[in-house]
Amino acid sequence: MILISLLLFFGLHNPWPPTIGLALKNRVVNERLPSVSNASESDRGLTLVFKTDLDATSYTAAKADVNQLRKKLNERHRKGHISLDRVKAEFTTHLVDRIIPHWYGTPWSFEGHTAVPKQGEIACGYFISTTLRDMGINLNRYKLAQKSPIDEARTISCGTVIHSVVQDNTVKAFEEIDQLTEEGLYFIGFDKGHVGYLLKRNNQLSLIHSNYFSPGLVCMEPFKESRVFQSFSKFHIVDISNNKALIQHWLNNATVLP
Repeated sequence: MILISLLLFFGLHNPWPPTIGLALKNRVVNERLPSVSNASESDRGLTLVFKTDLDATSYTAAKADVNQLRKKLNERHRKGHISLDRVKAEFTTHLVDRIIPHWYGTPWSFEGHTAVPKQGEIACGYFISTTLRDMGINLNRYKLAQKSPIDEARTISCGTVIHSVVQDNTVKAFEEIDQLTEEGLYFIGFDKGHVGYLLKRNNQLSLIHSNYFSPGLVCMEPFKESRVFQSFSKFHIVDISNNKALIQHWLNNATVLP
């Protein structure tokens, strides 16, 4: 894994695809702050849209909101006032739109393990484990980050299905992955060498990861155009958004990895 990462990072320096910078330029974040005590389920959703500088203080606030959000959703779901699908949607939106964007632009390093966005460096596994932990998943971020991609997939799956795609043809690999996925967030492991998030929104697949290719930083890029995706032929995919077991662990603050 070390050899592959170093060779790819130092050996290839193609220009940075313009589309990869879109996430870095984004300073307007859609905040899903559900009024779980007053609004009807159909009325809840994007209630606030505001500009944020995405600094350490706002990241602390985003993490603090997680606990309150989980408690309110857990209570509403327990009483039958909202569906589990609604809980899944709120979880996904908070992770994708409030937690992850703070990390865009944080430098990649194979040994990086910072817990603070843009302060220090972060490896691909630590990016996943840290953001999941900061989203309130009860796990040991060090242990999860140090696992192989397939073992990381097994942990995150909480016993649910892991889709494995083995395909030497990049076009066919993309088509197979596209058919396997629906709207939402996924964990994706690239053989033995890399991990990231796979996001499908508006039927478009994006890869969110700590990218070891130049310029070497956390970014979001079109999955089909990703040099990481094009460098592998084996993929392990686990649903996060629609993973009932994982979401139940989150709601109940149950331990996923001690």
